[in-house]
Amino acid sequence: MLYFYMIKGYNVVMRKDYLQQPFELDLKQPLGVCPRGEHGVSFFELVYIVSGKGFQHINGNEFSYKKGNLFLLKPEDSHRFTFETKTQLFFIRFNRVFFQNTTIENNFFKRIEQVFSNINGFQSFVVDAIEDEIVIEHLMENLFLEMKNKKLYSEEVIQLLVQSVLTVVARNLIQKTSLIIDEKTEDRAANIIQYVHGNIYEPEKLTSESISNLFGVSKTYIGRYFKNQTGKTLNEYITDYKIKLIENRLKHSDMRINEIADEFGFTDKSHLNRFFKKRNNISPSAFRKENFTSGL
Repeated sequence: MLYFYMIKGYNVVMRKDYLQQPFELDLKQPLGVCPRGEHGVSFFELVYIVSGKGFQHINGNEFSYKKGNLFLLKPEDSHRFTFETKTQLFFIRFNRVFFQNTTIENNFFKRIEQVFSNINGFQSFVVDAIEDEIVIEHLMENLFLEMKNKKLYSEEVIQLLVQSVLTVVARNLIQKTSLIIDEKTEDRAANIIQYVHGNIYEPEKLTSESISNLFGVSKTYIGRYFKNQTGKTLNEYITDYKIKLIENRLKHSDMRINEIADEFGFTDKSHLNRFFKKRNNISPSAFRKENFTSGL
């Protein structure tokens, strides 16, 4: 079942920054002054500006906001608002358990997770394409109606609307989080990156031979070509990207090490341990012990 939280009568309630359920929707009343100071989150949080303007402070950096902006906060981020005019905020909070408890296809969750796992250092608003801003506005309006009216199947409609919001966010973040892609990057290199993202769980599809055959670049040149375009060799990019996803598993899930090894195509737990320790100078279990985020 989809759980959500809506402030009755739009009254502000001070909340602790962890989730007691997999998923929350939280619509605040318009306020002239933000009631909260700097605080952290232990989950993913989409913050939609329903109305107003001012500044959002994320991890010490300041970003102006206006009606229609959408921000994404990741676990361990800290933030606060400075209102210039009366502001209404809408929060969509979720964790990994939310995806496990819904009917969203596993492949869809993996695509979303891949995008979210690459947002390190990204702190501005997440949707800046005019067309997608309009789509988000309409989705939010429909969310508010379903939350207010609570008709038959409202929970199911809400879940589908939130899934649509996440999909639009992922579409915008793909360009923002593929940091090594810019206007000088050839389409073929950009397509290779997207291919890597889509096949990161199947190592047999990520060999130099497979990629060179698919994209028409010789096996002996593929690594140099990719580095010329992106600043990293193909193997470096695949390794870095896989490490980010594995770190995300270790930080935010209760999957066993051997389950993670199987998911990413390692021969066994020992193979994953060697791969991870060579890159991070620490074993996966030790990394989890130091970095596990409770409440996710």
